[in-house]
Parts: sequence; C-alpha cells; structure tokens
Amino acid sequence: MLVSVSVAAISLALFWMAAFTLWWQMHAWRTPETLAATRFASPDGQQGLSFSLLLPARHEQLVLEHTIDRLLESSHRDFEIIVIVGHDDPETTEVAERAAARDPGRVRVVVDTHESKNKPKALNTALPYCRGDVVGVFDAEDQVHPELLAHVDHAFTATRADVVQGGVQLINFHSSWYSLRNCLEYFFWFRSRLHLHAAKGFIPLGGNTVFVRTDVLREAGGWDQNCLAEDCDLGVRLSSVGKKVVVAYDADMVTREETPGTLMSLLKQRTRWNQGFLQVYRKKDWKQLPTLGQRMLARYTLMTPFMQAFTGVIIPLNVAVALFLDVPIGIAVITFLPLLTAMVTFVFEIVGLHDFGRQYGLRVRLAHYLKLIVGGPFYQMLLAGAAVRAVWREQRGRNEWELTSHVGAHLVREEATR
Repeated sequence: MLVSVSVAAISLALFWMAAFTLWWQMHAWRTPETLAATRFASPDGQQGLSFSLLLPARHEQLVLEHTIDRLLESSHRDFEIIVIVGHDDPETTEVAERAAARDPGRVRVVVDTHESKNKPKALNTALPYCRGDVVGVFDAEDQVHPELLAHVDHAFTATRADVVQGGVQLINFHSSWYSLRNCLEYFFWFRSRLHLHAAKGFIPLGGNTVFVRTDVLREAGGWDQNCLAEDCDLGVRLSSVGKKVVVAYDADMVTREETPGTLMSLLKQRTRWNQGFLQVYRKKDWKQLPTLGQRMLARYTLMTPFMQAFTGVIIPLNVAVALFLDVPIGIAVITFLPLLTAMVTFVFEIVGLHDFGRQYGLRVRLAHYLKLIVGGPFYQMLLAGAAVRAVWREQRGRNEWELTSHVGAHLVREEATR
C-alpha cells in the first residue's frame, strides 16, 4: 500500500509540473494579442544608440567570415564588431584579422590570453574595449538579419529597457532526427517561453542576440567567467536587481544557427547548460528576487533539466507499475496522468512543427512528423543522460568548457527544406 501511495503522489506531482510547463510553453499562442505582442515594433527611422557587437570565436574558421560579413551588412549607422580570438588559435585569428584589414573602421580583433578558455572569459576580455552604448553578443556561426540592429535600437528607445533579448532559431531541422527536436525546442523557447519570463520579471537570458546597455553590464561586473551558463547567470543577476528586460521574436529578424553536428556534441552541450543551471541555482542570486512568485519561477526554471531527467525515468516506471503490479484501480489511473500530459505535449509539438515550417518557408513532410513522434522518447533519454552527467561533473569539480563545433549546416538550403 505504501508503494502505491508513493507512486500516486509522484505521479500527481509530475502531472502538475508537466501541465505547468506545457501551459508556459503555449504562452505566446494563447491569444492573438499575446502573439502579436511578441514581435519587434517597426523602427521609426531614428537611430540614437551605438552598438559594440562581441563575437567570441574559438576554432570557428569555417563559419566566422560569413558571420562577420553578415554583421557588416547591417543597415544601422553606428556599430563596431569586436572579434575575440584565443592566443592559441591561429586559424581563427587569421580569418578575424583578414576581416579587420578589409574594414578597419568597423572590425577589431581582441586576443584572449587566458590559459583555460571559455566564452565568458572571452567576453570579459573584450568588455573594456567596447565603445558603444549597447553591447550585443553573437556566436561565430550566426546568420544575422541586416535590419536587426535598427529594430533593437527602437526597442531600447521605445521601452526604456536595460536589456533586449532577440530571437535565436536553429534552422537545419532536416539534418537528423534529433535536429528536428532541437529546432523545435528553440522555437518554443524564444517564440513563447522567454516572453512569459520577461513578463514575470525573471529571465534566464539566451547566449546570443542579447543586447545590454554598456553601463548596466559594467555595473554588473560583466559575465561570471566560472559559470558554464554565463548567459543564464547574467539574466538572473540583472533580474534580481530589477533591470528591465524586453524580449522580441520575429521570424524575419531571428538569428539563425545550426544544431550540434553529432549526438555526442549535443550531449556535451546540454551537459554544459545543465551544469551551468545548477551552478546558477547554487549561487542563490535568484533569492534576491522581490516576490515569492518570482523566486518560485526561478527555482523551477533552474531545476527544470533535472526534473526532465527524473520524468524521463519515472513515466515508464509508473506505466509498468500500473500494468504489472496489483494496485487499486484509482492508483493505476493516477499513474497514467504524466503519460497523458506527455501525449498532449506531443500534439502541441506537431502543431508547433507545422507553424515552424510555415513561418520559415520550410517544407515539413510526413516523415518529419513521424521522426518527431518516434524520436521523442529517445530525445528525452539523451536529455536525462545530460542531466545526470552534469550532476556528476559538478560533484567532481569538472568545470572545463566543452566546445560545440560548427560547420555552417544552417547556411546550406538543401532540397529537403524546399
């Protein structure tokens, strides 16, 4: 009887957690007005801010030049590009210096001399050199829209924001079965979930296409160079001191990126994110948030990867208990509740995949929907493995940065996307 009651209690807890997560994920689609409010407002032609665009690049010689060229196409009048390269990375340095030689008025190169390299150390290395009113961060493989800076400028001016978070979208959904789910995750996160966080006054910022007023960033001390989720950490610290964050997502304006090229690369990336979330949770800056609701949201968000891992293990266990153990019918029904929310989530993902394809002009075929459904349990297993690995690394004091390599898969419009 004790086992049955315990399983029922766990099932109910998982059901409510999954229901809340699904409700938050659907935030942008609840009403037409909410969906419309998530987009950038059209610029009024006035450009009053200057931008310092930071571009950390490590072993990114295959994609860096394209990203710099795209940034240089910006319609905004006042911006600089600061490329940060490692002192031990001659191939990437050569690409960066070649770009700086072509346009020395716009492009500068800063060398990161830290013996152990990571993204926050690179960003902090460049921060003293920033001359703009606003610091923007991009990744070395980003495909950036030329009108983005004009829209961000207007968003700062119109809303008096301290931070503007733009949209980021993985685009090569056709590359593999897990790329499909990876792209959809980004679609839901930047299209919908981040808007809810901004409205609630607590937001874990995305890693790029994020813009912070330079004086606010310097006042905060830049990025935590010991944190594996420096973007999340910065968002938590700025939220905790009441800085205003505005989020905008527009399919025409999103920064396009590629998914990790291998399952191992994806596992390492998610491990880094999960470990970083755990580090941010343990730092406890989120406890400075003024309201109980904000602190509850922060706690839930920062622990979500680990709850996902737990859910991935417990749902099949609950189903097995209901099917093979002699439990009361009421308990058996309760054990299936988490599976019910999982099925509803699957339906929402199918609708979301259709919307994703429509917004980006990508042809989503029946095979893609089948891959989405069949790949779901395996993707959850991978996320669970990444969460377990993150806890193991944190307990062992393993904080080295596991780099995600990029080859520009999102820049090639293959036949599968037409």
